[in-house]
Amino acid sequence: MKKSHIIILILILASVAVLISFMGNLSTYETIASAREKTGKTVTIIARIDKTQPIEYNPAKNPNFLSFHITDTLGNTARVVYHAEKPYDLEKAERITLKGKMDGDVFNVANGGILLKCPSKYKDDPKSNQRALSQN
Repeated sequence: MKKSHIIILILILASVAVLISFMGNLSTYETIASAREKTGKTVTIIARIDKTQPIEYNPAKNPNFLSFHITDTLGNTARVVYHAEKPYDLEKAERITLKGKMDGDVFNVANGGILLKCPSKYKDDPKSNQRALSQN
């Protein structure tokens, strides 16, 4: 075997090893029901805030405790506990992405594990897009 063949073979094996190591870090989105089955494992859930339930946050009592309820696309609900400062405009978010661990019926969110999808500024006035385009 030539040296060039050996070097190419080593490079191919190294790139396969790198790809396999990255595959372990890929995460999928879970439902609340599937997160309950994976108790203790870190999962990512996309859901909506259940606005019929109260949001518990009292910065005077404990600024690092937030609790609210979520509903996923299948209708499952869970209580969420977040031990950090409440994100700005939490109540206005359309959807919320949470990364954490399920503990019974409570989803404990890791620090920095909340990502909000804010509502579109054009949601209330769908014709504003057309007006903006016609002005250009």
